[in-house]
Amino acid sequence: MYDRIQTEMSIYDKLNILSDAAKYDVACTSSGVDRKGDGSGMGNCSKAGICHSFSADGRCISLLKILFTNECIFDCKYCVNRSSNDVVRTSFTPEEVCTLTMEFYRRNYIEGLFLSSGVVKNPDYTMELLYATLYRLRNICNFRGYIHVKAIPGADQRLIRMTGYLADRMSVNIELPTAESLRQLAPHKTRKNILAPMRLVQEQRKENRYEVSVRKDGPRFVPAGQSTQMIIGATPETDFQILNVAESLYDRFELKRVFYSAFVPVNEEIALPAVRRDGPPLLREHRLYQADWLLRFYHFRASELLDEKNPNFNVFLDPKCCWALKHLEQFPVEVNRADYRMLLRVPGIGCKSASRIVKARRMGALDFQDLKRMGVVLKRALYFITCQGKMMFCTKLDEDYITRNLLNTKERLPEGADGMTYRQLSLFDDMSFGVKDAFETVSGKKAGI
Repeated sequence: MYDRIQTEMSIYDKLNILSDAAKYDVACTSSGVDRKGDGSGMGNCSKAGICHSFSADGRCISLLKILFTNECIFDCKYCVNRSSNDVVRTSFTPEEVCTLTMEFYRRNYIEGLFLSSGVVKNPDYTMELLYATLYRLRNICNFRGYIHVKAIPGADQRLIRMTGYLADRMSVNIELPTAESLRQLAPHKTRKNILAPMRLVQEQRKENRYEVSVRKDGPRFVPAGQSTQMIIGATPETDFQILNVAESLYDRFELKRVFYSAFVPVNEEIALPAVRRDGPPLLREHRLYQADWLLRFYHFRASELLDEKNPNFNVFLDPKCCWALKHLEQFPVEVNRADYRMLLRVPGIGCKSASRIVKARRMGALDFQDLKRMGVVLKRALYFITCQGKMMFCTKLDEDYITRNLLNTKERLPEGADGMTYRQLSLFDDMSFGVKDAFETVSGKKAGI
């Protein structure tokens, strides 16, 4: 079975190569599982998920994140492991992956495993190796920690189903936002092959939930759900197109997460965009994550955040602030009367603080000091809310005025009647451009926008 797996390299050398090859897979997906240790094995999964640490660029590094192999029969133009690249190739054995996982766990380096792979020989052969690895880890090593595994598009459904009963989360990378982009940059892959295992996981999860509810016990299939990943910036799709694809995936396949990965040029290829002087589009990736959060938890739709006339997110303001500034007719909101969903649309009010407001106001009217204690970010919210019919201080409900203040990192706001003083927050305190330039760019008053 392992005839193509190299044995001349040490496990440490393989780890260096295959952990580096896996760094472009986003893996912050370790929540939603409640499997306690039974006392006979090692590790457990609590409902709150495993502990995370983050690298400087914001990516999750709390799992042992590796490829089973960096060999691949496909020649995707954006991938460092494409078949035409001249890179050192190697593969783990199932036993080696188990050894690494158990030893890293014992040393408290990790709390779980993220296992992806190139496609070696064919999809079935690769999926069978991944299954063999998880089977050994669960049933021989008695590992009960978190496991996220990639499903291989085109693999036999039986193998994907068997692997799903051993994993906590399974993902199938959609790779690029549209079928046309996939044809241009990954001609060996098809949207049909990618969506087929997604549908399988969705249907098998539904069937398994019913079986478990009837039996009250039994193995669970992909209990933490499925996710996917899109590369952002390798192709010319707008944020509006990308967000609509994500919304469709959530609606049609019940995905837990869509991950957005800023395009990093690792190959010289004429079909790929030129290397950016400012590096990968990480800020664009960040804005898409913020918008994705609004879709999943704040009851927004993609069509509310963007449209064909305004297809991309604002560089300087988060999507929720931008929406509020374009819909000032809905503000100010009276926090003592507004319903939960309307509170969620106020910049500076999140899910927890909105819930606290709804519960607390049953006991009496709230004021701004109460909101501050509940976690409301008044530096943003004060322009959009009233307490007992009054704003925090005299301010204009004007788009230009509010935008200037939200962008201004130095201006201090007037003192309110409660004695609190506020300074406007921005993610760009260390940016070299001035507030005037930023405001002109945001409002479209520069470069003839």
